[in-house]
Amino acid sequence: MAQTPIVFVPGLLCSAEIFGPQIAALWPYGPVHVASTLEGNTIAEIASSILAAAPPSFALVGLSMGGMISLEIMRQAPERVKNLALLDTSARADTPEQTELRRVSIAQVKAGNFAAVLDQALKVGLRPAVWNNPEVRQLYRRMGMTIGPESFSRHQEALITRIDSRPSLSRIVAPTLVLVGDIDQLNPPDRAKEIAAAIAGARLVEIPECGHGSTLDQPEAVTYALIQWLTGS
Repeated sequence: MAQTPIVFVPGLLCSAEIFGPQIAALWPYGPVHVASTLEGNTIAEIASSILAAAPPSFALVGLSMGGMISLEIMRQAPERVKNLALLDTSARADTPEQTELRRVSIAQVKAGNFAAVLDQALKVGLRPAVWNNPEVRQLYRRMGMTIGPESFSRHQEALITRIDSRPSLSRIVAPTLVLVGDIDQLNPPDRAKEIAAAIAGARLVEIPECGHGSTLDQPEAVTYALIQWLTGS
């Protein structure tokens, strides 16, 4: 039986390293690809760029911003996605408060303070037990510097202008996993429950003692859920 390729889509300030534990564990289940989010100025353009480089059909895993991009992929080419996993994400458009915070961070980056913006974003997004781990903190900083200030600002602009994906959720027919950390402060569990309730047959998984960035926060639990999703267990 032919294996289905797996395409991972990273979140804001994340490179392929955000999926490091899962890439190693899921490799036996199909060819693994990590999409680049570095092409395009809008969520729709980034999704189109990913589709242009992706296999003809694939299983799709999106984390945070990557989940928002994945929902756009589902609008553009739903027939190509055989399985869908949405991790730590939201289907909603930006709130005015979120937009204001993004504008502030863009201004700080333009003023040459990208390193400070990166550290502040990580402190907000990661629970203390993760942030206080020097090895993990260094990994996140490395990913952020790999993305860089220009792409970070472009991603923030894309997130500001993204559309509300909730009206299109009911059209998703691919087997879907919706996963979230129980103490995710950026995209809390109610956002995941909202998505899962709107997609017929979606499986909702809430990971205990887990914040945002679940793939590195609780990698074993996330990998287990993804294997079950891929194998239909």
